[in-house]
Amino acid sequence: MALWVIRIFFLCLCTVGGYAISQVRPEFVGGSHGGLIGMIIGFGFGGLMIAVDEMLKGFSLRAFSATTFGLLLGIAVAALIDRSGLFDTVDEPTRLLVRLSLFLSFSYIGMVLAMRSNKEDFSLIIPYVRFAPRNKPDNLLLLDTSVIIDGRIADLIQANFVEGIIVVPRFVLHELQQIADSSDPIKRARGRRGLEILNNIQRNPRNEFKIHDGDFTDEKDVDAKLIRLARNLGAKLFTNDYNLSKVAELQNVNFVNMHDVAKSLRSILLPGELLSLRIVREGKDKGQGIGYLPDGTMVVVNNGQPHVGKQVLVHVQSSLQTGAGVIVFAEVRQHAATETVTT
Repeated sequence: MALWVIRIFFLCLCTVGGYAISQVRPEFVGGSHGGLIGMIIGFGFGGLMIAVDEMLKGFSLRAFSATTFGLLLGIAVAALIDRSGLFDTVDEPTRLLVRLSLFLSFSYIGMVLAMRSNKEDFSLIIPYVRFAPRNKPDNLLLLDTSVIIDGRIADLIQANFVEGIIVVPRFVLHELQQIADSSDPIKRARGRRGLEILNNIQRNPRNEFKIHDGDFTDEKDVDAKLIRLARNLGAKLFTNDYNLSKVAELQNVNFVNMHDVAKSLRSILLPGELLSLRIVREGKDKGQGIGYLPDGTMVVVNNGQPHVGKQVLVHVQSSLQTGAGVIVFAEVRQHAATETVTT
């Protein structure tokens, strides 16, 4: 909304400027309605600039600087070839055509190459110069779609466990919106949950929240865009996607997998410890019962089948690490078989 206020103000300034020029230099417009013509020209110029601004919506400052550098480099190469003397023997009309072709071709090639490159490529051109900020760099936390829908990142921010500037790319926000608009009710619920979590994160005063407008039109996959954006920003990528984590690791991009964080925060149970546990269902083997700890860890209780639906005391016997997490094996406390325990 604030952007459109600025645009309308700029359009009014252009219209007033066109009228003022028509009064100061009437020869530019001529005619008896010079003031009106000047206002129309000013309004048209302002509208053209707003249209260009709208077309360049996804064009970041980095892309603009890279394009400018590529344009200047292309012009420099074209000028060197033009002054090399290769075309001194041709006639003047042909020389003008050759020069035009040189400058247009190398300018285009320079801009395209600069847009496709990253900041590491410029070290080949300026190998002994490194630009480093004097202040401590911002701690940027880049969120992908899976970690937003999961929601645990919002709890970590609320608990002041994660600090930094939360960055959500606009293409991730667009993907969330598509999921929220899906005809599949499960996907729709997940998408709406993700949007609600984003709203909660944005309202949290502990961390700054930003939506990044940068995009990579040459990349079709969202994961590839996230990797490139994390590398360009020097941000830490937060995700639940195992494959994305592995790709980030291969490309030396800092990342945090929330599943690994959850595993690290689970309590370690030693053999012999007592647990107050509610048996919720029968196990696969005869006589077994299944319960769950508050963090979701599954506990297999021998002789727990008769106590399904009850809260009992159990002895921890052992634990097993699997790909899905930790499974704890326990035994019902013998003298507490009929004991009901409250938590």
